[in-house]
This record gives sequence, structure tokens and C-alpha cells, in this order.
Amino acid sequence: MEKETLVDEKNYYSRLDTFIRKNFPELKLGAIYSLIRRGFVKVNGKKIKKNNYLLNIGDTVEIIINEEKLEDIKRPVTPTLKPRPMKLEIIYEDNELLVINKPPRVSVHPGGKEEKATIIEGVMYYSKGEFEPHLVHRLDKLTSGVMIIAKSKQTAREISNLIKSRESQNYYLALLVGELKDKKGKLSTPVDEKEAYLKYSVVDKFKTKDGIFTLVEIELLTGRKHQIRIQFANLGYPVAGDDTYGDRKINKILRKNYNLKRFFLHSSKVSFNYKGTHYEFIAPLSQDLQNLLNKLKQKK
Repeated sequence: MEKETLVDEKNYYSRLDTFIRKNFPELKLGAIYSLIRRGFVKVNGKKIKKNNYLLNIGDTVEIIINEEKLEDIKRPVTPTLKPRPMKLEIIYEDNELLVINKPPRVSVHPGGKEEKATIIEGVMYYSKGEFEPHLVHRLDKLTSGVMIIAKSKQTAREISNLIKSRESQNYYLALLVGELKDKKGKLSTPVDEKEAYLKYSVVDKFKTKDGIFTLVEIELLTGRKHQIRIQFANLGYPVAGDDTYGDRKINKILRKNYNLKRFFLHSSKVSFNYKGTHYEFIAPLSQDLQNLLNKLKQKK
């Protein structure tokens, strides 16, 4: 069985593995790497065994698949996307971008058991078919704040590449358990054996009978999975409310006395230059986190 496609402006991605992943979403990621490594992928009739091989518009990509093993390399069927009503807090909108303040406890994209409306489905409903939403980046389900959605595949690709190449500035607010000694600092401990960097500055400190907490603003310099939560936990100052990497005993107190039902992490600001224009998007702190800070101030 052969799958063949022509690289054009609409489906173009420079790397071979990325192109296949985006244009053949039914294939598992591991299967894509295996097919390339074993010589089952051709570009313009020539076998290519490098994942990072660079494509050009006009190239022909051919994938050779053993039909008997097709079911083994296909991704599980994902839920069908459908427009679903959702109240969106819109920060900014133009012909190319829609930026919202993502609420907590809402998934960005449907998962296997997702029943509630997701961000992408809410934006589909909002668009009324006038544009096709594409995610530029992701936030964890429990993280709130700046969420950028592109109105075309081309814009999504350009903004995503801009973010991945570290040409954007991404800021978060986090409440940490404990008292940070330094007012400013930089963390560079690896995450999943990959380099990971962030800068932080102390915004406020809260000394209460339940413990000491530090509110920090973070500039995320690399985008590793759970990076902020892992690096501060490794430093000894976990994110408040984080049961995965943090202090469950303190989190239980925060739930009971302060009604904190998630980890305190908010994407507060994203800025970048795009097509000669400087963009800066700021998301006000979500109400649940603001309520927590108000209570902490009262108990100082």
C-alpha cells in the first residue's frame, strides 16, 4: 500500500517527519519515525532515512505501508470535533488571530473521554463557519490565561514556528509554597533530560498561620511539558495546589481554607512581532486565583 502526496503551499512543513505527522494524522508518531528509519519513505522517488530531511514545495512524498500491519501503526480513533456553545472571554481579534483568556478546568482539545465542550469546539461554534480555528500552542486543562488561536493553517504554522524558535515572550503567574530568598533568579535544571530555562521575579509574599507562600512572575524561555511545576518543585518550592509534583498536605489545607481546587498557574502575558507588528496579549487573573490571593492578603 502506497500513500503519495505533493508538497504545496497549503500543506507545507519543512521537516519530513513534521510533514508526515501533519498530513497523515492517522499514523502513530512512533510508526512515522520507524517508517523513515527503515527506508519506507521516499521523496521524489529517493529513499530518505533522516527525520529532519528538509522538504521543498513541489516535492512528492511517498509512504510505503504493509497493509497487514496497518492497524498496528494507526492512531486510535479520536472524538469528532463539533461546534459547541461556550462563553469565551476574548482579549483580541483580527482577521488572522483570536486570543482568549482560557478558563481553568477546560481542555483545549477533545480527549478519549472528554464530555465537556473544549476550547477548540467553543471557538468553532463562535466562528459560525467563517474561519477554521487552529491551535497555535497549548495550555494544560487546569492552567488559565492567554490562549492564541489562528484563523488559518498558514497563520498557525507561522506563529507556532515563531514561538518554538523562542521569538516570543511568555509570562506566567504562579503561587509557590515556601519563601523564596532571592527576589529574582533563573532556573536551568533539565526537564526530561532536555535543557529548560526560565526567569522569575517575586511579586508578593504571604506569611499566614497555614504557611508562607510566594507569588512569582515567570518568563518561560523554553516550553517543556510541566516545566514550571517540575523546576520549582525540584528547587523545593512547588506550585500551590499541584498534587503531582507538590506538597499534598499543604494542598489539602489550601483546598479546605482557601477553596483552591487546582494548581495556581496562569498564563498572564504573551508578546511577539509578526508581519512588522508588535503584539502583546494580557490575560487578567482568573477569579478563583484572585479570590485566593485576596484571602491570603487578609490573613497576612
